[in-house]
Amino acid sequence: MSSDAPQASPVAHLPDDLPGEERASLRFLAVVALVSCAADLVTKGWAHARLAGFDPKRSGAKVLTIIPDHLDFIFAQNPGGAWSFLRSLPDGLRRPFFLFVSAAAMVFIFSIYRRVHRDQTGMKWGLALALGGAMGNLVDRIRYGWVIDFIDVYVIRGGREFHWPTFNVADIAIVAGVILMSKDMIVATRSASAPSPDARGASGGPAGGDPTPPLSTEAPPPVPPAS
Repeated sequence: MSSDAPQASPVAHLPDDLPGEERASLRFLAVVALVSCAADLVTKGWAHARLAGFDPKRSGAKVLTIIPDHLDFIFAQNPGGAWSFLRSLPDGLRRPFFLFVSAAAMVFIFSIYRRVHRDQTGMKWGLALALGGAMGNLVDRIRYGWVIDFIDVYVIRGGREFHWPTFNVADIAIVAGVILMSKDMIVATRSASAPSPDARGASGGPAGGDPTPPLSTEAPPPVPPAS
């Protein structure tokens, strides 16, 4: 599948500027991004060494079955983007395009991260994972001009196999990052649209209109004697 950039825009509810002590940690961004990128590159290196080439026993590509009829590891070269987007484009145009998109995505993620509050856990993790995934796929495009995919998920129905586009660990990190960012944005949007307790208190009481008059503390006047 090979996603190169997150698919959600996280900027709508972020402040334009934050004091330095309130910003999300750059060290956190670097550690999570580097770990996810390293995991992607290590697994791709394993797939290249273990699965690339021809299997004479199968008379076809090498396949490592993990869950029968559901999950295989198989080496694939994807010169395009997600779902083989622009796969048929000439290499002289496709490679510079995806290099530019990947680099621009990384710059965008970093610029957005500088606007994230340190308490926004979902946004911090989401941007860091997306950055690590984009870095992993960018390294492949620089080295090979294509991305290594090897995770093949499929089901069998009626004797036919239905495959999800082959993907890699970088794609998993990017998708997980987008999910976390989306969840953070949904929670922030709901919090912003909900009335505050002060606003509810200032509305004046019951929803019908006028506030309830206060109870009188004065004693009632004496009843005159019957004539």
